[in-house]
Amino acid sequence: MSNIGLIIEERSRDIGDFLVGRLIPFRKKRMIGPFIFIDHMGPTTLGPTNYMEVDQHPHIGLSTLTYLLDGEIMHEDSIGTKQRIQPGSVNWMVAGKGVSHSERTPQDLRNGKQFVAHGYQIWVALPKELEEIDPEFHHIAADELPKWTDGTAEFTLVAGEGYGRKSSVPVHSPLFMIEVKNTAEYHLNTKDHLKGEIGICIVEGAIEACGEVVEKGNILVSKVEDTCQTILKPNSHILLFGGEPFAEERYIHWNFVSADKDKIERAKEAWKAKTFPMMENDQTYVPLP
Repeated sequence: MSNIGLIIEERSRDIGDFLVGRLIPFRKKRMIGPFIFIDHMGPTTLGPTNYMEVDQHPHIGLSTLTYLLDGEIMHEDSIGTKQRIQPGSVNWMVAGKGVSHSERTPQDLRNGKQFVAHGYQIWVALPKELEEIDPEFHHIAADELPKWTDGTAEFTLVAGEGYGRKSSVPVHSPLFMIEVKNTAEYHLNTKDHLKGEIGICIVEGAIEACGEVVEKGNILVSKVEDTCQTILKPNSHILLFGGEPFAEERYIHWNFVSADKDKIERAKEAWKAKTFPMMENDQTYVPLP
C-alpha cells in the first residue's frame, strides 16, 4: 500500500498510562517498537465499478505486513511475486534495499457484484544493519498462525512472539502483533506476556483503560511497561502490536523509511529516474509526491 500523501499527525491525548490517537505516527509518538506506520483500509464496499487499484510504487528500509479482515487483494512485485491474500492470512514483504509492488482487486472478483474490503497495511522498520538486504516475500496462510482461547477471548498471533508462542512470519527484530476478539467482557493481561512497547488498535467495540472508555478507531500507546488494567468491552476486536524499539531514529518520506536520510534521498532520485527496481509486466507508475 502506498502512503500517497503526507502523513497527517492526528492529535493525541494523554489518559494516564496511555497516549490515545487515531493512527501512527502521531505527534507525541512516532513509532511503537519497530512499527512505523499503520493504515486502516476500509471497511469500504467495492464493485461493480470501483475496485482497489494501487499502481506500482516503491519501498525501502521496511517490511510491509498486510492483514485482511474482509475482501481479497492480489499482490505483485518486482521480485516476481504474484500472491492473492485472503482474510486471516499474512503477506509479509521485505523491501530491504528496494522493491516495487502493486495491489489490486483480483480479476475474478470484478464480476459485477459488490463486496466489503477491510484490513490493515502495516509498515515495520528494519534494523539499521539490515536496511540494505535483498527484497523477500512471504505468504503465511491463516491456518499456520498460532491461535488459542482464554475465557471469552480468542487470540491469533499474527507476527512475532507473545504469550509463550511464536508466529512463522519471518520478522527481523523482536516484535509482536496479536489479534484478540472477545464476546463477553474480558480483562486483558499483557504483563510478562509481551516484551517491549505496546500498542492497542481498537478495530471494533471499545476498551476501558485507566478509568476511561476508548472507542473503536483509536490506537492506545502504553507509556509504561506495567500498564493499568485493560478491559475489553463485550464483542470487541483489537490488535496488539509493538516490540523492542530501535536505538536510532527512523526517517520517513512517502514510502521510504531509513535511519539514514541520504538513503532516502538516493531512493527518491532513483524512483524519479526510473532506475529503481521495477516490475517487469507492469508499466504503471506512481510519481514521487
